[in-house]
Amino acid sequence: MAGIYRNLLIIDDEAAMRHMLRLVLEEQGYRITEAANGVEALARLGKEKFDLILSDIRMPDMDGLTFLKHPEVAVLDATIIMMSAYGSIDTALECIKSGAYDYISKPFKPDEVILTLRKAEERLQLQHENVSLKQALSRYHTGFSIADIIHTSPKMTLLLDQVRKVAATDSPVLIKGETGTGKELIARALHSESGRNGEFLAINCSALTSGLLESELFGHVKGAFTGADREKQGLFAIAANGTLLLDEIADLPLELQPKLLRVLQEGEIRKVGGTRTEKVSARVVAAAGRDLWEAVQAGDFRSDLYYRLAVVDLHIPPLRERPDDIAVLARHFLQRICAREHRSVPLLTDIAIGQLRRHNWPGNIRELENYLEKALIFSVADELELPPLGPAARPRDASPAEDLSLKSAARRLEEEYIRQALERTGGNRTQAAQLLDLSLRALMYKIKDYGIN
Repeated sequence: MAGIYRNLLIIDDEAAMRHMLRLVLEEQGYRITEAANGVEALARLGKEKFDLILSDIRMPDMDGLTFLKHPEVAVLDATIIMMSAYGSIDTALECIKSGAYDYISKPFKPDEVILTLRKAEERLQLQHENVSLKQALSRYHTGFSIADIIHTSPKMTLLLDQVRKVAATDSPVLIKGETGTGKELIARALHSESGRNGEFLAINCSALTSGLLESELFGHVKGAFTGADREKQGLFAIAANGTLLLDEIADLPLELQPKLLRVLQEGEIRKVGGTRTEKVSARVVAAAGRDLWEAVQAGDFRSDLYYRLAVVDLHIPPLRERPDDIAVLARHFLQRICAREHRSVPLLTDIAIGQLRRHNWPGNIRELENYLEKALIFSVADELELPPLGPAARPRDASPAEDLSLKSAARRLEEEYIRQALERTGGNRTQAAQLLDLSLRALMYKIKDYGIN
């Protein structure tokens, strides 16, 4: 089904050629972005996702083949078609070997370009269907796939690498992160990567009273208490060979903590009102929105249980520490919400992305999704109109010591200035270094340090 992949980047040093292609392809419904050479194109790639790229070969500053072989281009999902008036069979073969989908010799007729793009779209659609099928099979067996976690930042890539490494073990895992960062998604990813054939179950430890929570976790025998007219299996038993997520573990009542510790140490439970123990095989994953060690120091949580739960400790960075994820998450949420509401997806402009990146997002990913849903309700234009964003409030879960750290504040300010300079110069690092009064070498080091793409 052609016509889905519409973001197209044209790279050519001849303005007349870019203009002609824009006129022809906009009539076919493509959304066109232009670049005069490979350097300018790389800067565009840092700001927007392109499905298709038409690139000339002979250009100043950075030619088409150098662009094609660039590390940032090699990892793109985009389909690249090369163009040249000076080509030969050897040139065409080199382009294909370097990752291009096709090669067009200049001069060409508009219909040739349109036909090549249509074929490329069909190929993209087949690839998309293949990926979707694989993900559907993964969800069928595990209920979730780690590929469902949308990200582009180095911090999240590192976290998901850790998830893959620890997933196959039976050790308990403690997932830490502010409200709205996606702790349950990480727990589901652990389960999907573990190869366990049991269920993934989750329970919020702060949502039930102590008595009800004990019954939910361990089950009860008939007559154990008023209303217990039949025997009940607990979540530990139901999640046999699966994964049990204990969310908001810091709120687990003190009287239940020794019983959970016994499960972790001995691998067995005793139902409420029961006299015999039962072996369980569920893998325990705990999640905490507040600092669990602070709860230990306050006397609200047992230190021995803490150490048993935190055999593996995973921390999800808040959204403000991974601004590179904001654009991809925003586009993902817009597509999902628009699909649900049966409406076309509006364009998320560079200006809008800049607004989103500058906000602190104290509610993290959940706040971003809710905000975009609100924006879609009131936006009727082809470009998404963003309602005013409130002041960047301090996250509820952040401690005053964290918030008042001059060192952390200085790093955040430095990172923001570097990002603004790169945006202002269209990704030109030499010009950005001049704006920032830094050497290019120092700027490159800081870009790497902050994980800026």
